[in-house]
Amino acid sequence: MRLDSPLGLTATAWYPERRQTVEEALAAGDIDPRTARELGYTSLPVSEDTAPPDMAVEAATEALARSGTPADDLSLVLHASVHHQGHDAWSAPHYIARRLAAHHAVPIGLLQQCNGGAIGIELAASRLQADPAAGPALVTTADRFLMPSWHRWLSDYGMAAGDAATAVLVHRGTAPGAGRADPPDLLLHSLATRTAAELEVMHRGDDELNATPMGHSPMIDVRRTKRAFIKAYGVEFFLKTAADRIRAVVEEALAGAGLAAGDPRLRYAVIPRLGSKAMAEAYIPPLTDVTGAEVLDLGRTTGHVGAGDLNASLADLARTDLLAPGEHALVLNGGGGFTFTAVVVAKS
Repeated sequence: MRLDSPLGLTATAWYPERRQTVEEALAAGDIDPRTARELGYTSLPVSEDTAPPDMAVEAATEALARSGTPADDLSLVLHASVHHQGHDAWSAPHYIARRLAAHHAVPIGLLQQCNGGAIGIELAASRLQADPAAGPALVTTADRFLMPSWHRWLSDYGMAAGDAATAVLVHRGTAPGAGRADPPDLLLHSLATRTAAELEVMHRGDDELNATPMGHSPMIDVRRTKRAFIKAYGVEFFLKTAADRIRAVVEEALAGAGLAAGDPRLRYAVIPRLGSKAMAEAYIPPLTDVTGAEVLDLGRTTGHVGAGDLNASLADLARTDLLAPGEHALVLNGGGGFTFTAVVVAKS
């Protein structure tokens, strides 16, 4: 997606105070030593008391305050999640908009698995480019992974799940709030997305489609469907398909930002918050084929945060001194389905 001009991003993340360390997980029998080494996490945030939409409100409130943007100015509230949001047959995005008093925003829920937050930014950018009168758009993500439905260490291969929320305010270069125009945290220069729908079977396996939630197993078990996928298609099919799409989105995002692969302005290439072994096998090889930027892993203390990996990394880039003003970072993400997104941002 080529932008007419850079868009401003104000990005925040919310984490619960409680952390489960990998040592605690080993002592509890939640994980074995080999898997712990392959994942490479030191801890996971755990939210037992705060529901995901309330987590999203916390992150969003901070983003709006930092930018000086009144909630009533928002044109969209886009909310992405992977897991249960606290109620059934109910709209979490509308709850978030009501809690924020975003009375003029259209609340929209996104189900894009782990790439939901990234797609939210793409949709927000598209809205702002298409409608000059549209106000800023807010993208939130929130996920909480609790038993009995989700075992944060054992429900999937290649990742462990941490509880977190993110908020990214997308606006036209400066935030207009309260009579001020503060610089945004980051400037969004380009964004690219590619899909590989032939990989949707990885999260379905050979299961028939059923009529009720949790009908295939009492606990979400992505390991089972992935074993069925590998048996039917082989791991090389996934790795080659993913590599093709990753190279394509990275090349497109860099070109859209006017950056060459070796451009010294490109400080980092930020990877998703999956396990270390999964990153080394699936993401880092095609990424480093395309750019020589330093690979940056920001997820060792958070785990994989559901729909919000890319957005949490934007918050880290915004809230720290990892980037100097004018330096760029490419942030890469992927999600079941499969969809891959890369964005190029710069510190303002």
